[in-house]
Amino acid sequence: MTHDERAAALEGIAEEIRACTRCRLHETRSHAVPGEGSPDTEVVLVGEGPGSNEDRLGRPFVGRAGELLERLLGSIGWRRDDVFITNVVKCRPPDNRDPEADEIAACAPYLHRQLEALDPTLVVTLGRHSMGRFMPGARISSAHGTARPADPATGAAGALVFAMYHPAAALRALEIERVSFEDVAAVPATLVAARARREGTPDPVAPAAATEPAAATAPAAATEPAAAALVVEAAPPAAPVPARPAVASPSSPDAAADQLTLFQGGPR
Repeated sequence: MTHDERAAALEGIAEEIRACTRCRLHETRSHAVPGEGSPDTEVVLVGEGPGSNEDRLGRPFVGRAGELLERLLGSIGWRRDDVFITNVVKCRPPDNRDPEADEIAACAPYLHRQLEALDPTLVVTLGRHSMGRFMPGARISSAHGTARPADPATGAAGALVFAMYHPAAALRALEIERVSFEDVAAVPATLVAARARREGTPDPVAPAAATEPAAATAPAAATEPAAAALVVEAAPPAAPVPARPAVASPSSPDAAADQLTLFQGGPR
C-alpha cells in the first residue's frame, strides 16, 4: 500500500470502531479509542484497553502510563509519532476491569485489519492480555524481553512479536519499571533482526538478540550498522518516517485514571 492508501484504510477502520456496538462496552464508553500513529511505521505497539483518560479523549496512552511509555520510547530515541499505538479492546471496560473473552473477540477483527493495513515488521505487546493475542499460553514474567514470529492469523504476517510489561504495571513496581527500560533497550536490535528475517537474510547475531532477554540483546546492536544507527544515533524505527506534528499527552495525577492496567492480580 501507499502512504495514502494505508492512511485511508486506518481511518476507515477507526470510523467503524467509533460507531461499533459489537459488545457491551459501547454502552458505557464516552469515546472509542481506535489508535493513532504513523501509517508508515514498521513498529506497532499493542496495549490492552483504554482507561478513563483515554475514554475521555479518544486517544491511547494519554495518562500516567502513557507518560511512562513515552519515556520508554524516548530512552531509545523514538517518539510516539514514530510508531502506531493501539489496544486489544477499543473501548474502556467499566472500572478498568479486565476485558472479557467475548469483548476481546469482538474487537479482534479490528486489530487484525489494522495490522494488515500497517504490515508491521515488529509488534510490541504491552501487558499480558495483549501478549496473549500473539503468544498464547506464555507467562509475561518469563516472556517479557523476548520475541517470536507472529502467527499470520493475527494480521501481522512476517513480523516478530516482542513482549513487554504494561507501563501501568511499571508505575506500581520499581523493579518492573527497571526491567521495562532494559527490555525496551532491546527493541531496536529486535527490529533489525525482524527486518533481516523479512528479507530472508538473517543476521548471525541479531536474530539471537530477538529471542533472548534484554541483557543478551544490547551488545548485538553495536555489531550491525543499522542497529548502531538505531541505538547510538537514535534513529526512528521506520526509514524514512514522514515528519508528523508532535502529539501532546495530557497527564493526570490520579492513578485510577491511567491506561487500563489489567494487572489486578499481579504480573503473571
